Amino acid sequence: MTTQPAYSDKTPVQMTGSRSELAQADGANTASAHYDMHNDIKEVFFTEQQIQKRVAELGDALTQEFQSVADKGETIVLVSVLRGAAIFMADLARYMNVPLEMDYMAISSYGSGTKSSGVVRILKDLSSEIKGKHVIIAEDILDSGLTLTYLLKNLASREPASLSVVPLLRKKVKEQAPIDCLHVGFECPDEFIVGYGLDYAEKYRNLPYIGVLKPEVYE
Repeated sequence: MTTQPAYSDKTPVQMTGSRSELAQADGANTASAHYDMHNDIKEVFFTEQQIQKRVAELGDALTQEFQSVADKGETIVLVSVLRGAAIFMADLARYMNVPLEMDYMAISSYGSGTKSSGVVRILKDLSSEIKGKHVIIAEDILDSGLTLTYLLKNLASREPASLSVVPLLRKKVKEQAPIDCLHVGFECPDEFIVGYGLDYAEKYRNLPYIGVLKPEVYE
């Protein structure tokens, strides 16, 4: 775990010089007053470099494990659970050196806060049939496991040739459904984390790293 570094886009301003230089300095001061979402982050758990290195390792491992399947001409489907896993799946797919299909589901048990609502709903189903195909679910985070347990049962009923789960993150929580993951990107503490696809109230998904929000942001 690393401490969130101080973030600033301010540059030293000299109060002497040409009118154009002073105008540029005034613009820089105005820009620095704008909202900066990096300032809402208390700590960075996983840097952009750490994430990319780990995703590359996952892609290499999946390539080796599914190479024989691809050699037989069987279909591999990489499924993203929207919206949180979209970035993870896109990066993971680029590191997998086997032919594959990509599909998407939206399934939710979360509201706009930090707690699960306990209600599972399919908001968007897969576009294609998965019967007889090898399905790999790229999930953003394994928390309570409520949503993922439902999803696995739902997809298993469609008779895929195989069904695997690869979450980027597995949160260390006291109560978690027993889910057999093929691979896990990172183990993470029980904090409300954002970045790299993960959100709080639909914000922070576009952060390149994964970090924890300051308490005052969501309390």
